[in-house]
Amino acid sequence: MRHKHGYRKLGRTSSHRKALLKNMSIALIKSGKIETTLPKAKELRSYFEKLVTKARVGDANAHRTVFAALQDKESTKKLVNEIAPEYKGRNGGYTRIIRTRIRRGDAAEMAFIELV
Repeated sequence: MRHKHGYRKLGRTSSHRKALLKNMSIALIKSGKIETTLPKAKELRSYFEKLVTKARVGDANAHRTVFAALQDKESTKKLVNEIAPEYKGRNGGYTRIIRTRIRRGDAAEMAFIELV
């Protein structure tokens, strides 16, 4: 039983899950809005909001921490220099999840996740 277990496994190994969240974060930074399944969106929200909180500081150490998580220079620069400063006065809640449809192939609940 799950009983307050800390995260969703998403049917993947830990390394695959880490790569998935990293790639989805990069896509979210680049486009501002992505469509994915609801459980992935909910898991991404937690991962991404922690990144934004670290990036809000804006110093060299913030660049290092965000780059360690994303491994993508352009996305790191955009997150630390453009996106994170917009949320200086906001305590969390940087993303919005909007449920969209039921996917036809496997009846998975789909959702948009976007930056607020």
